[in-house]
Amino acid sequence: MTEEKTKLLIIDDDPKVSWILREGLEDEFDILTASDGVEGIQVASKEKPPLILLDIRMPGMNGMEVLKKIKKSDLLSDVIMLSGQGETQTVVDCIKLGATEFINKPFDVKEVGLHLQNALRRRQLEKEVRDLKVELQAKSQYESFVGDSLKLQEIKNLIEQVADSELSVLIRGESGTGKEIVARMLHSMSPRRANAFIKVNCAAIPRELLEAELFGYEKGAFTGAHKTKPGRFETANKGTIFLDEIGDMSVELQAKLLQVLEQHEFIRVGGITNIKVDVRIVCATNRDLERAIFDGGFRDDLFYRLNEITVQLPPLRERSEDIPLLVNHFLQKYNALYKRDFGKISPDCMTAMVRHHWPGNVRQLENLMKQMIVRQDESVVFDMIQNVGEMPTTPQRTPRVAMAYHQAIPAAATHPLSDSSVAVADSYSLKQRLARTIEDEEKKLISEVLKRTNWNRRRAAEMLEISYRSLLYKIKEYRLNEIK
Repeated sequence: MTEEKTKLLIIDDDPKVSWILREGLEDEFDILTASDGVEGIQVASKEKPPLILLDIRMPGMNGMEVLKKIKKSDLLSDVIMLSGQGETQTVVDCIKLGATEFINKPFDVKEVGLHLQNALRRRQLEKEVRDLKVELQAKSQYESFVGDSLKLQEIKNLIEQVADSELSVLIRGESGTGKEIVARMLHSMSPRRANAFIKVNCAAIPRELLEAELFGYEKGAFTGAHKTKPGRFETANKGTIFLDEIGDMSVELQAKLLQVLEQHEFIRVGGITNIKVDVRIVCATNRDLERAIFDGGFRDDLFYRLNEITVQLPPLRERSEDIPLLVNHFLQKYNALYKRDFGKISPDCMTAMVRHHWPGNVRQLENLMKQMIVRQDESVVFDMIQNVGEMPTTPQRTPRVAMAYHQAIPAAATHPLSDSSVAVADSYSLKQRLARTIEDEEKKLISEVLKRTNWNRRRAAEMLEISYRSLLYKIKEYRLNEIK
């Protein structure tokens, strides 16, 4: 199979120059020609050649004007200027406008060929650098999705399977579980990774403005529309658009989104012309969309169109075995970012974090790690857990927040050593039963030392060789005050 030649456009008003260049270069390049600037721009727009040889002096639209228009367009051509003697300042101006280099007339065709080959090698090198950056970005996104629990491995496998497809993906999960990370992973592992990833938070933009933000608007479409503005879908062309909090989009706007999904086109606000786009849509929500459909707040046809692939992210409390990995990841990340040297997390602190239920999920854990590293004090962990433990009885908490807290944390979890939890020990895995045994022994030992010291907590902490704050935390956790 013959290797396809690189397209080369020659724009010169002198037919002899074009003929000489064609004769000398047609074995290496697919030659296109134009006899003036206007024709040159038309041919370039249609054929999109990687390389353009452009004469500076031409009647009508000169080379500098052609260069300006090419660089303002979406063409990615390298432009090499053909200049006569004594045009040094003009050449300098052209270089400033984006010309790759220039060749003086009269020229040797072989010399021109070498300049063109150098330009091609430079383009290839730039492409390799871009690809490497994209690859590193994809790796970074993958590594930021920390955890090796079975649930997370299943999600990573699913992402790898569907990333290179064109299927729409709906990411579901509680706030703080990493929905945006998954969306970026899908983009960075897809064939669209070299193009734009555009995020739109549908809940953060007022409903009356969201349509204009997504689809753009024409000049005069509404008060304040002083000029035409492309929307996010146009910006995301050839790439991926991530619609976060899709459940907050109005039903009226959902119909227009469905049109984009099915026909790949839309009309700007105040416009009359259909605009074609090639965009992959990834959505996310923490809402119950099935319930919203039942209540009339979400279109069922849009739901099924968006839901070609579903990625369901588990809350952190359902993959607590990943917490030590996340803690160490954030420890390295924010030690470097904040120029700190916070050492290892103590076993007591790690145990407390693993046992906590994290209603704010990974985002809450990450924020806590930032505080701990900046302040160089892991007591913030115990303070946070104690404050959350008092949540249902704190007067400032509203009944609605307290109710949500109880729904998020099962009773057996808030009282880990309750009789009811021990009664169902047979249903636990070996790992869980070993952990329960250790907890029982720890509770007995702490209780015995407290009795020996007549409940002198500081003396007891010294005998147990743990910090005073850790002892207070364990007394509260095991509810030892109730059996004092």
